[in-house]
Order: sequence, then C-alpha cells, then structure tokens
Amino acid sequence: MQCLLFACVLLSLPLLPALSDAGKGTDPKEALQALQEYIGGWKGNGTSEKNKSEIWKENAAWSWRFKGKDIWFSVDLKDSKYFKSGDMRFLPAKQKYQWTLVDRQDGKQVFEGELKKGTLTLERLDPETKDTHQIKINTAGGGVRLILTFSTKLADRTLYNKQFQIAYAKEGESFGATAKKNECVVTGGLGTIAVSYMGATYYVCCSGCRDAFNENPAKTIADYLARKKRGE
Repeated sequence: MQCLLFACVLLSLPLLPALSDAGKGTDPKEALQALQEYIGGWKGNGTSEKNKSEIWKENAAWSWRFKGKDIWFSVDLKDSKYFKSGDMRFLPAKQKYQWTLVDRQDGKQVFEGELKKGTLTLERLDPETKDTHQIKINTAGGGVRLILTFSTKLADRTLYNKQFQIAYAKEGESFGATAKKNECVVTGGLGTIAVSYMGATYYVCCSGCRDAFNENPAKTIADYLARKKRGE
C-alpha cells in the first residue's frame, strides 16, 4: 500500500514545475529585443484596400523607453491617417505583446498578440460592433522595410478582410547596404546616435536609449562590456 502511494506521488511530481512556472514568463527587455528592427525613423506610404487610388504618406519614429523596471517601445506616428502614437509592451503573465494605440480622436485601442516566424500579429475586439481588428507587422529587406497591415473580421464571419496597408522604408538605410554598423550599447541594436563618456564615443539606437545611457553611462558601458565578454 505504501509503495503504491509513493508511486502515485512520484507520478504527480512532473506537474509541479508547470504550475510554479505559470506566472514567470519572458523578460520584457529580451522579448522586445526580438522587435529591435522596428527602432528608428520610418517614411511610409499607405494604401487603401477599398480605394486603390487612395495613397497617403506618413512617418513613424520608434524608440525604447525605460522607467525603473518598466521597459517598452514608444512610437510617434506623424501625419498618420488613423493613429497619433502608441506604446508596445510585453506582458510576461500572458506571454503576449500589447500595443496601445492612440487614435486621431485621442481614444485608446489596445491590441494583443504574438510574434511568430517574424510576423507580429495583434488583435482587439471592437466593444461596439464586436468585430475583430487585426494588425500584422513584419520587416523585409534585411530590416530596412517594415510592413503594417490592418484587417477586420466581422462578428458573424470567419475570414479577415484587409482594410489598408502601410509600407515603410527606414530613414538613412537602403537595400544591399554592407557598411560596418555600430551597435547600441544599451540594447544591442543598430547604433545610429553617437554618445560619449570619458573621452570615448559609443552609439545608441534611439532617444530613449540615449536618455538611459546619460542617466548612468558607467553602468551602461560596464553592462555592455560584460555582455560582449559573454558573447551576447
């Protein structure tokens, strides 16, 4: 009887780690680094699916933001037809990305989703129409092109219909560029902004990383050198 009870306990043990790990998740900074190619300035051309002749221009500026333990991306959408700005976070408890967008009427729209095979797919349920809104983002051309596709699925349908698409080109980049690129000392991304400390020049990828560097340059450089030593 005791042996049978012991065997039952052993069989139940593999379930315990899964329960204890349920609330851990991925480090937000590491998860956001998977979207590092978004960081920078972009010039975009938007096209409407319903009216093919409708074309507009808009710009996007993505940057890192740091506030204590809170880490996220911010994006400023200049001249955008639909949105003004947005904050991209990673939610460890849900294992999902969350993009909170501010529309032209200053309303907030919250999308959540996952990154799979290089494409970030985010969705939200419209509280009024019960339609599902979907945003897909992917990069191309070695990270110098970014494509955003907005689609909707009606409440009583199963298929998504594309509404519009914005094709962005990264400012200062071109296809086939092979020049040596500097590394951001804060996130490891593409360093485009020069900063200095103790007579040495380093690079960061955005204004958010520049602010983080200036807040504590000695620690930032020490952490960067430690990562390089570990081969990260």
